[in-house]
Amino acid sequence: MALSPYLRVRNCPVCGSADTADVVHPARIDERQLDGFAFASRKLPVYMHLRLLKCPTCGVLYASPGFVPEFLAYAYRDAFYDSGDEARHAARSYAGQLNSILNGIGDREVALDVGTGNGAFLRYLREAGFRRVIGVEPSHEAVATAEEWMKPLIQEGMFRAGDFEPNSISLVSCFQTIEHVENPRTLCTDFYRLLRPNGALFLIAHDYRSWVTRVFGERSPIFDIEHQQLFSKDSLRYLLRACDFQEVRIGSIWNSYPLTYWIKLLPIPTWLKQSVIPPAKRLLIGKVPLRLNIGNIYAIGFKRAA
Repeated sequence: MALSPYLRVRNCPVCGSADTADVVHPARIDERQLDGFAFASRKLPVYMHLRLLKCPTCGVLYASPGFVPEFLAYAYRDAFYDSGDEARHAARSYAGQLNSILNGIGDREVALDVGTGNGAFLRYLREAGFRRVIGVEPSHEAVATAEEWMKPLIQEGMFRAGDFEPNSISLVSCFQTIEHVENPRTLCTDFYRLLRPNGALFLIAHDYRSWVTRVFGERSPIFDIEHQQLFSKDSLRYLLRACDFQEVRIGSIWNSYPLTYWIKLLPIPTWLKQSVIPPAKRLLIGKVPLRLNIGNIYAIGFKRAA
């Protein structure tokens, strides 16, 4: 897969700074290793990434050059998908934050989950009492693995703000997707416009300042060819405030996954993982969920009525 035709130089996608002096990580890419899982969620880490710069204004790490939107739409549409079980575990972990959000929103009319994957979080939104729940997901294979009752609730394709009426959504959730888009500020501005007064945005992102990154460096799985930017708590707060969100809350989130998934993320040779994971999945111990803080952060912001 040749990537160079689909890359273009860009300024900071959060604050627009053109200061490109601080190159934190030069590009690390072996195009021969890119396959159908290159843009898949929760895949085996391949430890490749685009050139990453640190913005001196907002602190985000961002790729420049980065992928053009047309390439991202194609790549995510055709990406392989084999992480349904992990998606259900992740949804359960993220649902733990819902009550703190529901107490602050004005109503429970419509919930929108962008980057919904197999729709696992839609179940929790429905159980929370939302009258209507909608998922948006570009991956054809991910949508195909959704439960039958969920499939009509999922719009297949890239998120387009024009598909929804302004001031029509009570809650927008967007989990580990903000790193993948070409323009995260435009995305969050669109979310703000779609939200009803007293609606809320609920994001999950990777924290490039987490202990995982400090320990493993570029062997941390967050350094990935898919990621157009990586956030810290401060830069994620900057993003939401720049998009006019109020009462912004940022915090760490603990994930619960089966042991086999944690093995998948370890910085050990791929051949060793491929030898250990299949037998572990067949044994009870491989299915035991472990709850860990691996450097994911949540961000919650509200659109308050004037």
